Amino acid sequence: MKFSLHLAQYYSNVDLKGLPRDELVSRLGLQLGAIEDVIDYAPKYNDIVVVRVVSCEKHPNADKLSLCRVDDGGVAQNVERGEDGLVQVVCGAPNVHADMWAVWIPPMATVPSTFDTDPFVLEARELRGKVSNGMLASPAELDISDNHDGILEIFPEDEGRDLQAGESVSGLFGLDDVVIDCENKMFTHRPDCFGNLGIAREVAGIFGLAFKSPEWYANPPVFESRNTLPIQVSNEIPELVPRFMAVVMQNVTVGPSPTWMQASLKRVGIKPINNVVDVSNYIMHLTGQPTHAFDYDKLQKYSGTPSLIARKSKAGETITLLGQKKVTLTGEEMVISTDTQAVALAGVMGGADTEVDETTKTIVIECATFDMYSIRRTSMRHGLFTDAVTRYNKGQSPLQNDRVLAYLMKCMNEATGAEQASDVYDIFQGANNQAVQVSKDKIRAVLGADISNKEIETLLSNVEFQVDLSENDEDLCWITAPFWRMDIAIPEDIVEEVGRLYGYDKLPVALPPRGSRPATKNKIREFSNSLRRTLKESGANEVLTYSFVHGELLRHTGTDPEKWAYHLRNAISPDLQYYRTSLMPSLLAKVRPNVKAQAGRDYNEFALFEVGKVHVKDEFEADESSLPKQMRRLALVFAAEGKAVKNYEGSAYYQAKKYLDVITHGQATYLPLDTNEYPVAAPFQKGRTAVVQVNDQILGVVGEFNHRAVSHLKLPVFCAGFEVDVDLLQEHIKADQYQQLSTFPSTNQDVTLEVDEKTSWAHVEELLHAELAVAKAEQGYWYAIEPLDIYQADGSDKKRYSFRIELTHHEKTLKTDEVNNLLEALSKAAHENLGAVRI
Repeated sequence: MKFSLHLAQYYSNVDLKGLPRDELVSRLGLQLGAIEDVIDYAPKYNDIVVVRVVSCEKHPNADKLSLCRVDDGGVAQNVERGEDGLVQVVCGAPNVHADMWAVWIPPMATVPSTFDTDPFVLEARELRGKVSNGMLASPAELDISDNHDGILEIFPEDEGRDLQAGESVSGLFGLDDVVIDCENKMFTHRPDCFGNLGIAREVAGIFGLAFKSPEWYANPPVFESRNTLPIQVSNEIPELVPRFMAVVMQNVTVGPSPTWMQASLKRVGIKPINNVVDVSNYIMHLTGQPTHAFDYDKLQKYSGTPSLIARKSKAGETITLLGQKKVTLTGEEMVISTDTQAVALAGVMGGADTEVDETTKTIVIECATFDMYSIRRTSMRHGLFTDAVTRYNKGQSPLQNDRVLAYLMKCMNEATGAEQASDVYDIFQGANNQAVQVSKDKIRAVLGADISNKEIETLLSNVEFQVDLSENDEDLCWITAPFWRMDIAIPEDIVEEVGRLYGYDKLPVALPPRGSRPATKNKIREFSNSLRRTLKESGANEVLTYSFVHGELLRHTGTDPEKWAYHLRNAISPDLQYYRTSLMPSLLAKVRPNVKAQAGRDYNEFALFEVGKVHVKDEFEADESSLPKQMRRLALVFAAEGKAVKNYEGSAYYQAKKYLDVITHGQATYLPLDTNEYPVAAPFQKGRTAVVQVNDQILGVVGEFNHRAVSHLKLPVFCAGFEVDVDLLQEHIKADQYQQLSTFPSTNQDVTLEVDEKTSWAHVEELLHAELAVAKAEQGYWYAIEPLDIYQADGSDKKRYSFRIELTHHEKTLKTDEVNNLLEALSKAAHENLGAVRI
């Protein structure tokens, strides 16, 4: 945002141009926003003066040149003059004539348009045998506009005063301006600061000056009723367009805008086009409120009575924008249309078919407030980044539209001769900023500064906040933000405002006094950290991966992204298109790179784990907010290759299960996986995967990976993992209680049970745990079960499961008879429930 000090001073009631320049820039940077550049325009116009062309004759040796004698009041030094004190200048402009006021660039002065690039210094030189002392300048050469068709002619009546030959041109058109370029990102929450008037107010407040907005902006206007020309105005999307205003103006004469306006726009980086467009842009830069002018007659060609409708676009609808860019709409954009055709992309860019040109006689001015999120999406979708988008996507206040439109109509009348030809249509639901109650003691406590009540009130009222004091409590007050401020909603906003205007650099550099009582620990964070510590101490390595994944990675691991995953419309990378539905695909994608990194080592083995969030389609938060549910998960994958595999007995499943047993404290039970349709089970192989349960609550899955995942991701043969829900884990797993070790010896007994081949290991183990738990409760036996072997002879329909059972008692040494009796009881229970026979 380029802030013009000259423009600010014109609309200000306080002296802004008199502020110390360096301090102004410094304090703006500290208390408002970062400063990217400061441009002082006055040096561009050193030695360049206003002159009166006394005589103008044809050049004797050239048809298109004129020989002029100009009066500079004698201010230029070292210039050849005639006896009458006039200076000879050769000019090729078609509009030069005697008795006109022009701008003269004398010898040894730099042409302003070249000042910042490759400075071109003039000198006296012969042109077709006649000496030309410098040149009479065009607006383009003066860097006022792009017009180089003729020299700049100055009219005293436009300046409202008599001109003096030899006066510096920097005193005209605001050419002695200073423009401060503020970084746009600093004003994301301050749409008012995208207008010159808004920054002027902030500058005054920062320097302790009481700013008063111009009357036309401070007070709501009263519009006249006119019905000269018909128009229909409607708003079909009030939820996206909170305020929609329009008016017809006739008797428009399109031409160049006044020189001062062109110069003002050029200094802040806006290209002058014509008086209608320039007035609109000037008001936008002044107030931060974009507007748009349509050609009334071009609107009329679409229907008998011109209409202006705010609505959503239709899918497949096309529109040709200014600059002849044609876009196809998706049905999500806001458009301004007639009853048959979209004529503008609302809040982004106008349409070429209703563009104002030199033939325009009647215009329709639209002044509206559009939903900033919709504007932002439309801008990104179609790659359109305009000054209007920059302002609309910050959330403009709808309360300023009537004031802006009234002043725009006034300026349009002065610049183009336009006259109101219809009623001013205003479709608005109505809203006002609410007062915020705040304690002055709280302001002092939060800022840590001893700011008096009077100073707090003055700081806020200087920038036009309304401060109402409580009759019963001098500490309380009600603060009402001005209508252009949409960012003030809670007491903390007021505290921030006071601190910024007071100056953060003035606040004491000391910690505020606070109680020493520690904050309550976050149970969710503490539990997640305990899982991390446990797995780290068990030899696993934590990784952090993106919450977004490529669609192909989901497909490689068995998940259909279209069915299960949320697709990102504006992904940060082509490789990160979807929210992940499970942590496992992200982990599996890291296995192969880590295997390669350890290639050549004797022991290539590792375990990777991650604690993170996943999102699955059709899973929503319980509060009916329609937000995707975030599920906290823990996933681990173990992989070994080469010689490392020889260190492990059995399949990789058991190694992954060991890690899971550690974090579940052995409380989990495991049942065969019936289906792997759901995303959490998609990468796993049925028949080599178990469902993890605690107290009949499913926590997740543990197992080895299917052929698709192994093939696409090039996983080692010895590779397995698990994924469980952290919240359910926290809810159902009981923390280990410390138990003193028994001083009595333990005894180990191996038990082999023969069962039908259809009976799973899990069912047998679950039964043994249940029976031993009863023995622990009734007789005080402590136990542990270790799996030993699974055997099935060729052609047999029986399986033999071998376990090692360790028994301990804390009050005595176990006798052989006691142990045998317990084992007999286990065998009997296994036979009765599973048909097992002890071998």
